[in-house]
Amino acid sequence: METVTSSPKRWWALVAIVLCTLTLGFDITILNVALPTLAADLDAGTSALQWIVDSYVLVFAGLLLPMGALGDRYGRRKLLLAGLALFALASLLAVVATGPGQVIVARTLMGVGAAVMTPLSTAIIPVMFDATDRPKAIALLTMGMGIGLPIGPILGGYLLEHFWWGSIFLVNVPAAVVAFIAVAALVPESKAARPKHIDLGGGLLSTAGLTLFVYGVIEAPVRGWTDPLVLGALVAGLALLAAFVVVERRTAEPMLDLGLFRRPRFAWGTAAGTIASFSLFGLLFVVPQFLQAVRGMDALAVGVRLLPLIVGLFVGAPVAARLSVRIGTKIPVVTGLLVSAAGLFVGTATGPDSTYGFIATWLLLIGLGTGLALAPAMDAVLGELPPDEAGSGTAVTMTLRQTAGALGVALLGSLLSAVYRADLGSGASAAARESIAGALATGEIAAARSAFTTGMAAVLAVCGTLAVAGAVLTARWLPARAAARQSESEHEPARVA
Repeated sequence: METVTSSPKRWWALVAIVLCTLTLGFDITILNVALPTLAADLDAGTSALQWIVDSYVLVFAGLLLPMGALGDRYGRRKLLLAGLALFALASLLAVVATGPGQVIVARTLMGVGAAVMTPLSTAIIPVMFDATDRPKAIALLTMGMGIGLPIGPILGGYLLEHFWWGSIFLVNVPAAVVAFIAVAALVPESKAARPKHIDLGGGLLSTAGLTLFVYGVIEAPVRGWTDPLVLGALVAGLALLAAFVVVERRTAEPMLDLGLFRRPRFAWGTAAGTIASFSLFGLLFVVPQFLQAVRGMDALAVGVRLLPLIVGLFVGAPVAARLSVRIGTKIPVVTGLLVSAAGLFVGTATGPDSTYGFIATWLLLIGLGTGLALAPAMDAVLGELPPDEAGSGTAVTMTLRQTAGALGVALLGSLLSAVYRADLGSGASAAARESIAGALATGEIAAARSAFTTGMAAVLAVCGTLAVAGAVLTARWLPARAAARQSESEHEPARVA
């Protein structure tokens, strides 16, 4: 009898899963292009625009852990289909919205759908692929995630140029529908053979704690890190997360098995992926601003200029997959982090008038390093997960990556602003110190362009230093291959319906 891991259909099933991640990938970046249009057409103020963005992020970060655990209990494909359906319906709700409040509600529901899709699309991988084919599957999944990011600005710029603002949400619908049909037809159902009881206390604590913490991180660059609301949200979030750890340790059937972090490949694979995500999110925050504000490009041109990053990822991920099978995951992860660091440090030499060829070179290096590091890091994590905990284990890794990404944008955004203002000096006008657009209005554009570029160099240097630190730590602590007892668990049959 043919098993799931030997069926040729599993590669077509993987295509269906990649469609899910591709849909989420371009949705993340497409909205940023449309914010000025939403402000004009829906009469949305700054606060409304912020909540259109943040409502998605808050719900998404808060629900990742519970949704992964629910997938283990009730069926991963079943919940993945529900997430796709909700994402499509919420996108339609945004299309017909007549005011910013309705768009915020729609974005919140889209965040719920994304929180279901993100961990479960990855958790299905070890059900369909054994230890030999899993690195290749993860490489393809990583490539799908990566290609969606630059597609967002390119597609968004085209749609807004030819259609109305609702088209940026409407485009989600056919993508989600195709993914829904493909998942329903090709992806096998799987769930825990010994389902746990629902850990309501752990779910509530993790959701509330992550939501509050991420809210504080998002608000910090706007209000300041010492603002009472920001400090209150951060402290309360951390306190609830600490309570979550205590509850999970004492619960007979916890939502998250904290013992996973005692497994070096899970712990350090997660750490490597988190560090790479911090740097990548920071890069995607600062480089588009540089290309738009300093180089004067529109959103469509920015998306095209980011393609070397994705080309590098497309080269790095499959190379890492082959190396992981032959020599284990340690060398690809360490090499990837070092290559990323090299690209980031080269990027610090960028000036306001540097050639695009130079910029494309260091973007290519960062993409190559990210592809080399992310795919084998995730393979190390998935290889350590018991079949019954594939959803919850994947969810904790994704949660840490998303939180690191949000924290990276906040911390690096604050660093960028501080260096920008310091480089301008106290003699600059208040408008110029606020933004490059303000400098343009006051005739201080040359100084502002130079100051922003200096700030970007500081951000890239911090990311590069962190990548080097990650390479040193993973070189020391990440095992190249799973231990014998863990290898045996990889071949334990999952419960497949």
